[in-house]
This record gives sequence, C-alpha cells and structure tokens, in this order.
Amino acid sequence: MNKEETILQLKNIVKPYVKNQEAFENLNEETDFINDLKINSANLVDVILDIEEAFNIVIDNASMERMLNVQAALDIIETKLAEK
Repeated sequence: MNKEETILQLKNIVKPYVKNQEAFENLNEETDFINDLKINSANLVDVILDIEEAFNIVIDNASMERMLNVQAALDIIETKLAEK
C-alpha cells in the first residue's frame, strides 16, 4: 500500500468524525485531527480503533498519544504494518 492509498483510507476513516468540512477537503500530511478537523478527543479514540481495524494492526498507548495529525498517523500505520 502506498502513501496516497493510505491517506485515502485514512480520510474515509476520519470522515464521520470531522466537524470542519473545509479542512477535511484540504486534508494533507500536516492536517491536525483536533485543531484543524475539530475531532474531539473521544472521537479520536474511535478514529484510532477504526484505524486498527482497517489496517489490522494494534496501536499501543505511546503511539496513540503521538497520533495527533495525518503525518503521525501515516508514520505509525507504516511502522505497525512493517512489524507484521
């Protein structure tokens, strides 16, 4: 899976939780889940659970705490997939 495919899948995962549609439409690697997309912290947990299910990975607490923007999510997903 390449980066573009991963970003596309990530967009589909976060879409139901997004409160700022304009930021979502301009989503890029620097997009912050909380500040830009206005996803609240409870929904961010749901996003992480959905990511685990979609990519068939387990995200540890330390990784969860770092997963605040698209780039961090991509890095964590890539790392976890490589560990499989």
